[in-house]
Amino acid sequence: MVQINGESVNAAGKNLKEYLEENGYIIEGIAVELNELIVPKDKYGETVLSDGDVVEIVSFVGGGEEESDTFVLGGKEFSSRFILGSGKYSMELIKAAVENAGAQIITLAVRRTNTKKNENILDYIPDNVTLLPNTSGARDAKEAVRIARMSRELGCGNFVKIEIMRDSKYLLPDNVETVKATEMLAKEGFVVLPYMYPDLYVARELMNAGAAAVMPLASPIGSNKGLATKEFIQILIDEIDLPVIVDAGIGKPSQACEAMEMGAAAIMANTAIATAGDIPSMAGAFKSAIEAGRSAYLAGLGRVLERGASASDPLTGFLRD
Repeated sequence: MVQINGESVNAAGKNLKEYLEENGYIIEGIAVELNELIVPKDKYGETVLSDGDVVEIVSFVGGGEEESDTFVLGGKEFSSRFILGSGKYSMELIKAAVENAGAQIITLAVRRTNTKKNENILDYIPDNVTLLPNTSGARDAKEAVRIARMSRELGCGNFVKIEIMRDSKYLLPDNVETVKATEMLAKEGFVVLPYMYPDLYVARELMNAGAAAVMPLASPIGSNKGLATKEFIQILIDEIDLPVIVDAGIGKPSQACEAMEMGAAAIMANTAIATAGDIPSMAGAFKSAIEAGRSAYLAGLGRVLERGASASDPLTGFLRD
């Protein structure tokens, strides 16, 4: 992995010019430092990135301008920390849900197509939204890789969410097969976001395999039970040098807010919104909750007393001492 502006990116083997152009940088307006040495612009095309390299890409901004709170996946910058699932909706409600959520990433499933059907989900997703195909239905690494390759052929780009589940009752992810698929797809240039059961050792293996983030489940998919694995997710947030995106089981905006207060990079939600009475309004409520949780995390939460109490106001000086 290459460290680019503080984020781990699967860019080893690419030259600087290739990486910059793929990610929309205007070369005339930036400067690049590689391992603390400035790279001249005329050398970008012949400067090949290697694992362990540290790259800083800078440009001018207005004096005193506040730093934007964004996060990076696969070299792409996102300001929204809400990833929206597209399952269980009617087509007409998808666009409204995306817009009310302010989502910049939406997941898609790949399935066999009926050529007689004219309706296409892509017609309902705004053009500026990044598509995140998932490998839902895969039972092992081989099947997940096949689905990922087909999604790229469909024009979805290099982003892929790995979902491998052999158990149809609880839909728990197979962490072992997920590591295998992550390693294979990362080598093929995919930006891999693996859905996983929150396990520190597995998260480290996924990071070493080339994952762009890890997506631990909060509780079983579709259950809306909330942060059942909260303590284990916190361990990943504290110990893993990758974005931790809390996925599956988040059932209420308040639960999404709590996960963001813990330091999660983003929230992935589908069922809680798709099964709500008013889908667009619930999408907006999740957006506000995620933003509030992030603001609270950045502000630094107040301390918690293990025992006793601490008065907010003086207990002396009124009527009697």
